Amino acid sequence: MPTAHAAVSPPPIDTAFLGHPRGLLVCFATELWERFSFYGMKFLLLLYLTKYHLFSDSNGLEVLGGYAALVYAMPVLGGLLADRYLGMRKAVVFGGVLLALGHLGMALEGEQARTVNGQIVRDEAALQAFYFSLALIVIGVGFLKPNISTIVGRLYSENDPRRDAGFNIFYMGINIGAFAATLVCGYLGETYGWHYGFGVAGIGMVIGLVTFLSGQKHLHGLADPHDTARLKRKSPLGLSVEHTIYLSGLLAVFAVWKMLQFHGAVGHMLNALSVAVLLGLGWFIAVKCNPVERSRMLVLVILTMSTVVFWALFEQAAASMTLYADRVLDRNIFGVEMTASQFGALNAFFIFLFAPLFAWLWLFLARRGLEPSTPVKFALGIAQAGLGFGALVIGAATPNEAGMVLGYWMVLAYLLHTTGELCLSPVGLSAVTKLAVPSVVGVMMGAWFLATAYSEFVAAQLAQLAAVETVNGAVLDINVALASYTQLFSSLLYTGLGVAALLLLISPLLKKMMHGIH
Repeated sequence: MPTAHAAVSPPPIDTAFLGHPRGLLVCFATELWERFSFYGMKFLLLLYLTKYHLFSDSNGLEVLGGYAALVYAMPVLGGLLADRYLGMRKAVVFGGVLLALGHLGMALEGEQARTVNGQIVRDEAALQAFYFSLALIVIGVGFLKPNISTIVGRLYSENDPRRDAGFNIFYMGINIGAFAATLVCGYLGETYGWHYGFGVAGIGMVIGLVTFLSGQKHLHGLADPHDTARLKRKSPLGLSVEHTIYLSGLLAVFAVWKMLQFHGAVGHMLNALSVAVLLGLGWFIAVKCNPVERSRMLVLVILTMSTVVFWALFEQAAASMTLYADRVLDRNIFGVEMTASQFGALNAFFIFLFAPLFAWLWLFLARRGLEPSTPVKFALGIAQAGLGFGALVIGAATPNEAGMVLGYWMVLAYLLHTTGELCLSPVGLSAVTKLAVPSVVGVMMGAWFLATAYSEFVAAQLAQLAAVETVNGAVLDINVALASYTQLFSSLLYTGLGVAALLLLISPLLKKMMHGIH
């Protein structure tokens, strides 16, 4: 009978994959295909709802916002269950199975919606399958996403100098998957049929799951549960703890299935969670912290709240910016006609180009004592997110003869958003680990992801401000649509610049409150 065992020590030095452990290749390929499936459907989702099932802009954005928020909230629970009970391997496999089923289920598009006597008639059975597939993806991501990253960290000993480079290779897999998926699935979905785009995304997830299962020997047991006996104990339900977790995951799928169909349910949940977290943190900071800890925690709370602004602007990519690309953009770039969803690939493309440059730039400035502080980097990131919308506002002022905005302005917008992301995102999680009181690092990491989830919901609410009337999925008047989007983007431009200016203004104070932490 297996019993509890001590944590497994890292295996002997393995340099078979680009000087790194072979297990890194397993994780790299798994994450690449998981991200392929995720981004393959992400930029198709809103177009599919508004053009095939004839949802209004507002209703389509409600679904997108609820789904995206839950996708970013669930990994907090998935990581917790893996840490305490399942172990990373079992969590990744369970999540991968749910993801594969969910993505393949998205390919069941049913009959196209149509207008009969002024009323829209939809295939309700197909829509229920769609919502259920989204719910499978939400819970699947919750189990897989946080744990595949944890496995990468366990492949290296604590002082292994290859660790950071290993994570850089791993994150490159994320961007390769995102770039390829947005181009391939976006093209297939919009050109040949939605089920082709969603179906290929599903096949990608199946490949990722098979890759992970076939590469188990290279993980050397590092992703196995710490206490196998604990998993086999009976829960109050009469099942083993392990099977109870799986059953709970399936029940959560049904709960999310219903939540996605009731507009506002996700928002109410996020509001309640956010208030509870802020009240709890306020009590902890006031009662449990010494003056230095209190200052650092306050800085972390301010930075975390500022990320809601950044990601709410940045995540317009799959929302208002995708509808903009579909409806009012001349999508011919250097003689190549792109689909609306394919513009989403620009983010990963620019990360390939500029991530090494930014990594070098910070080191170059640090050696000369000129590296910006963390609050200043955050301000720079938010400012560039705002300026990205400035590019679209300028483009709208100079449309072509057909009244369409040249696609090059969208390319510039994505460039600015990506450089903003490179200023803010890499230092974000690092700031949590450095500024949080050690006893609540896990709580603050959860709060960080909750803020990201909340920003997804806010992004959809903002995009609804530019909702325009459509008939059979097409806008009635391009000029009216362009004016509506331009008004929204102007507001987002000034919001980004205003919040960035405020953060920049108080950055000397925040730096002082960090007490020597950079």
